[in-house]
Amino acid sequence: MNFKIRAATKEDCKDISRMIMELAVYEKMSDQVKISHEELERDGFCQNPFFECLVAEVPEEHKSNEGFTVVGYAFYFYTYSTWEGRSVYLEDLYVMQEFRGNGIGKGLLSKVAEVGKQKQCVRLQLSVLDWNTTSRDFYAAKGAQDLTASEGWHFIRFDGQNLDNLANEACKD
Repeated sequence: MNFKIRAATKEDCKDISRMIMELAVYEKMSDQVKISHEELERDGFCQNPFFECLVAEVPEEHKSNEGFTVVGYAFYFYTYSTWEGRSVYLEDLYVMQEFRGNGIGKGLLSKVAEVGKQKQCVRLQLSVLDWNTTSRDFYAAKGAQDLTASEGWHFIRFDGQNLDNLANEACKD
């Protein structure tokens, strides 16, 4: 299938927001999506963006059943390892169901890796739900290592009231 991968623009945020919700539905977590396309526009297309995003686009003649030409996205940002240096973290990789199996996911993943390498990143990290064996197998086939099994890492999160409580414990100047 003919498609192109390009950097997302502010104008893509409605499509990205739509696909974020599609991914959340697939992951059985749609109730957890709180972000809007306006926040994506504000946070990704400002002077110091919090994230970068690539989109996969098909020609008009291959648009989705619903009429969309933006059919996938890769949402990522940069982190830093105190052991290894620059890293890129892939928050989301998503391709609409009807376009899967055409190399779009591989194309998005490879492009994120290329962008990371251009910025001297030494690793690409991501997380996958334990039940999502299709995605885990996809990443493993590309050479990804499951650090949960090999190193025992757990992802830890503070949010909501727990984040507020922690911030309130900070020393005041």
